[in-house]
Amino acid sequence: MRKPLIIDCHGHYTTAPKALEEWRNRQIANLNTPELGPKVSELKISDDELRDSIETNQLRLMKERGSDLTIFSPRASFMAHHVGNFETSATWAAICNELCYRVSQLFPDNFIGAAMLPQSPGVDPGTSIAELERCVREYGMVGINLNPDPSGGHWTAPPLSDRSWYPIYEKMVEYGIPAMIHVSTSCNPCFHTTGSHYLNADTTAFMQCLTSDLFKDFPTLKFLIPHGGGAVPYHWGRFRGLAQEMKKPLLSEHLLDNIFFDTCVYHQPGIDLLTKVIPTKNVLFASEMIGAVRGIDPETGHYYDDTKRYVEAANISIEDRFQIFEGNARHVYPRLDAALTRKGL
Repeated sequence: MRKPLIIDCHGHYTTAPKALEEWRNRQIANLNTPELGPKVSELKISDDELRDSIETNQLRLMKERGSDLTIFSPRASFMAHHVGNFETSATWAAICNELCYRVSQLFPDNFIGAAMLPQSPGVDPGTSIAELERCVREYGMVGINLNPDPSGGHWTAPPLSDRSWYPIYEKMVEYGIPAMIHVSTSCNPCFHTTGSHYLNADTTAFMQCLTSDLFKDFPTLKFLIPHGGGAVPYHWGRFRGLAQEMKKPLLSEHLLDNIFFDTCVYHQPGIDLLTKVIPTKNVLFASEMIGAVRGIDPETGHYYDDTKRYVEAANISIEDRFQIFEGNARHVYPRLDAALTRKGL
């Protein structure tokens, strides 16, 4: 078996030039007076600035850690769909998606884009379709990030099984793209953004799917639940038991043709559990670097988010390792597979 490509399915542009954040701060400062806010044309970021932000950060670490390709989307905590209205989010999403596209054009062998959507609390999810279509058609993006809680920790949106989400799912199926289920910043002080809100959302999204028959309506729809699935693998028996009590099919039949998990789990025992409990075909390699946990683990001397070494040390076969590093990503992201095939990879 050939050496796998190391495809990181979970990367965010967390190192964008400072001008992006400054523009966003001006936009937020003028939410009530948008006519006084910044124009899109006022944001000036050169290709050289983009190169520097990537070469000294993500690309440097990818080379050091032996990663080949990252599916690259806007910074999750910056999506902040609860800020402003739909027009606010639409402008912000378009800017952030374009920057990720430009990175993918500057480094076509190392990055390929995934889009954020211009979601907004209380707004029909179907309003995001125009940006989804643009990112797929014009930018060649291979996936989207879908926020199940645009309210930022207050959970005012209907569950993912609600028919209000169906227009997005129909478009995902049409284009053959998956959604990473990913919330953004928590504005609820009860929930730390990366320590609780993210993991709560992962678990909640899984349970919303478990209690529904969503995948009967969309048998080819694919969701990637990040951060190792939140509590899901650790409490697999609980979820199996709840499904049984609800008279649902076995989880392998009910959900595992459609739901997948990444390896953004930052210690060896966590990866060992994930790869033991969840079928190999449902696990995709990811690191989320440079992201929520950036430090060095004093117990190992390695970065917490250097997840490749955890997968390599897991008690799994060479074939399973190949699937986690490359094969599963090509299955879940068919547009990525097509792009790699065109390159002869």
